[in-house]
Order: sequence, then C-alpha cells, then structure tokens
Amino acid sequence: MRGRALKISAPRRLVCDLMRFSIGIPRVTVQRQMNIAPLVAARAARPDRPSWSVLFVKGYGLLSQEVPELRRAYVKLPWPHFYEYALSVASVAHEREFEGERIVLLGSIKGPERRTITELQAMMEAARTRPVLENKEFRRALKIARLPGPLRWLLMWLGLNLPRRRGRHFGTFQFSVYSGLGAESLNPLTPLTTLLNYGPIREDGTVTVRILYDHRVMDGANVARALERFEAILNGEVASEVNGMPGGNASSAGAGHHPAARTTG
Repeated sequence: MRGRALKISAPRRLVCDLMRFSIGIPRVTVQRQMNIAPLVAARAARPDRPSWSVLFVKGYGLLSQEVPELRRAYVKLPWPHFYEYALSVASVAHEREFEGERIVLLGSIKGPERRTITELQAMMEAARTRPVLENKEFRRALKIARLPGPLRWLLMWLGLNLPRRRGRHFGTFQFSVYSGLGAESLNPLTPLTTLLNYGPIREDGTVTVRILYDHRVMDGANVARALERFEAILNGEVASEVNGMPGGNASSAGAGHHPAARTTG
C-alpha cells in the first residue's frame, strides 16, 4: 500500500526518548472522585481567575511537603537507592507551536509550595506564551533533541540516575492535563516517581483526580491517603490563598463558569 515517509522532527524525538525511559517503570494508578466546591467558589469570586493548573500544582507542592514519598526517586547511581529531595520540582507539560508543528515541551517549577499563586501564574503564562527559543529549558531540550540517538539516550539515562541532576533537569513530579479540551488521559507515561492529572471540573465542583506512581517507591495505600489529604489542601490552604488575593469580589462566589486548565502533555 502506497504512502510516504515522514521525518521525525526534533520535538517528536524528545517524546520518543521520554517514552523510551518511561515504559519500563512499574507504574500504577490511584484515583479519587473529589469535590472541590470551596476552591471553585473562591476562584469564581476573582475577576482574574488563576488557572486550574496553577492551583493544582501549588496544592501538590504543599502535599509533597507533608508526604515525603512524593519527593523520592528510585535512582541507579552510584548504586540502586532512593533519593529524597528537600523541595518538590514540578515538571509541567506545555503544548506550543514551533516551526509549524504542535509540540509538547516540559518546563520546571522549583518549590511550587514556596511560591505564591501569583508567582506561579506568571511563570506558567511565560512558559505558554513567550517565544519557544527564549525559554532556556525549551532551548536546551531542542538542542539535545538534535544530537545522535545514542548520545541523547546516554545523557537522559545519566540525568535520570544521578540524583542531583535528576531533580534539576527532570523534576520530582510531572503534571499533565487535557481537561481544558474536555478530555482526560487515563494512562500517561513519565519517568518520574509520580504524575498528577485530572479530568474536567464539573459545575458542582466534582472532579476525578489521579496520581500515577512508581510502585518501587511507594504503595497504593500511601497514594490513596495522599489523595484524600490533597482534596483537603485544595479546599483549605489553596482556597484560602485564592480568597486572600487582592482584587477579589466575594459577591460573585459560587459563579458557575470555571474553565478547566489547558496545560497538556
């Protein structure tokens, strides 16, 4: 059957390499049906509503401070062991347009639990809107993607198994959602210890939230308890910070319009 051969672009090679190192990880999913109506109401009361991506990343950072397993990684150098980071580092998947192609690039946020929602919003906005090559992380990733395959794979293997480099270049958890498109990913892959995602947020505040985790590092019961605490953090600390941001209008609390995040991966 006739067709045509297509060259694999540098950005697609990045995705292929990421999958190469993700596929062998013993990954399990735990999900929870949450009700985040208090956070929905707090966000709806603001004229400049922070993105859902920002709120979930902030909440997960706070959760990771309470649950040290979420800051741990299985690494192989100099021998197989767990490494626990002092801070969480979010690896956020962004869909961007580059050289006529829709691509996915990963941007990192160190210590989201220590940053304000306003700071996180500005950082994510910059990653989504500034020219791709003006972002240092994106530029470095595309440069590496143009290297020969064996060299790329060696660099990625070292980056994932040298503890300090892993945290700096890959992060401690990945965040990737499609809910802004009305869809959700049930089995996304990542080489990191956990991946956080969620489905569309409904008018009544219900949402399905899931954590995909490396079973070598933790067990399902730990993750189930973490998800329960995560719901409390979103409705507690995160909602309180949203309510305390300047410029809010409490009279609009409970408004129904709350578009979901459009970060993707």
